[in-house]
Amino acid sequence: MSSTRVFVARLAGCTVFDPAGDRVGKVRDVLVVNRTNDPPRVVGLIVEIPGKRRVFVPIGRVTSIAPGQVITTGLINLRRFEQRGGEIRVIAEILGRKVEFVDGSGEATIEDVAIDERRPGDWNVSQYFVRRPKSSGSLFAKGPTAFATWRELRETISTEAQSAEHLVASFTDLKPADLANTILDLPAERMLEVAAELPDDRLADALEEMPGDDQIALLARLDDDRAAAVLDKMQPDDAADLVAQLPDERQEQLLGLMEPEEADDVRMLLEYEPDTAGGLMTTEPVILSADATVAEGLALIRKADLPPALGAALCVTLPPYEPPTGRFLGMVHYQRMLRHPPHERLGAILDQSLEPVSAHASAAEVTRILASYDLVSVPVVDDAHQLVGVVTVDDILDYLLPDDWRSQDEDEPVRHESARRSAHG
Repeated sequence: MSSTRVFVARLAGCTVFDPAGDRVGKVRDVLVVNRTNDPPRVVGLIVEIPGKRRVFVPIGRVTSIAPGQVITTGLINLRRFEQRGGEIRVIAEILGRKVEFVDGSGEATIEDVAIDERRPGDWNVSQYFVRRPKSSGSLFAKGPTAFATWRELRETISTEAQSAEHLVASFTDLKPADLANTILDLPAERMLEVAAELPDDRLADALEEMPGDDQIALLARLDDDRAAAVLDKMQPDDAADLVAQLPDERQEQLLGLMEPEEADDVRMLLEYEPDTAGGLMTTEPVILSADATVAEGLALIRKADLPPALGAALCVTLPPYEPPTGRFLGMVHYQRMLRHPPHERLGAILDQSLEPVSAHASAAEVTRILASYDLVSVPVVDDAHQLVGVVTVDDILDYLLPDDWRSQDEDEPVRHESARRSAHG
């Protein structure tokens, strides 16, 4: 009789702890292998540890699994996870899969998988939670659900790609960087299914967090219209960095399909060398007139979709208020706005000590300014002193960090830090 039952979809994102209660990482998937006469066996967990690396934790090193947490022995191998033949990832490859009942009662889609611990360290797939096709024509109707064992189901023989809808639903709460790593960790065909299912803005968020080679590879698999739509949703500087890596013909093709305003921003950024302020900046700072009030400024930086670095300060210019703007007048940091009444004019509280940088200034110069004056962003102007964008601290970090900063190649097995502390008293 089963002592513990856990549904895999609820494990996604759960925190993994060592025996001392210190956090090791987060569960990203469960790995199983099929057997001929027995239910699929759980062989381990795929865990994301600090540094965004996915590692394999054998099920024998897991002492407890519950929907809210997983406890391990504390000993983990930091070698990057590589899937072997015969191994199947439950969340990435099974959820959303089409199956049919062996009794001939019809098809269904797997929405979740239950795993049971038969004895310590021995976990098997016990049941599948499936949904049959809906019988009603209503748009809001759903098909009936059922539980089935591995013996009651078989895969449908179909050349159609399995639906990625349920997999995408499990990614809803992932931050962009985590979403990017999760997508890159999928098998190639499954990756394309998920990319096709993701909304344009979510796929854009993920692309911004991927290494350049992976960005190009994924964009190359999208049709031109979809690729252009995703580029429209990216930050202009990130879109420009990606487009710059494409062949000239592909660049013009995609820029021609993008929204004109977004394409113009990207073209402007492509005119600058990548190691200059113009090549690093974003063209979407918060811009207001000198007559705008503190209340208006605070209202703009409250927007949920505004990156924190861009919300740290407002740019004040003469009209027009889209880059390249009228003459740049100065910046107002949000902390200064908090110290003045709502009706105060922004033109009266400008930071006169902060000078903008030229679009042709070197990345090194911009870095020194940000570091010297403890700034989050610095304004960038052209030769006519018109504001063309701002360079934020995250723009500089992306430039300074090595290309492979998202991965670390420590291959030797080591004991988790808290386990080492315990061993030494």
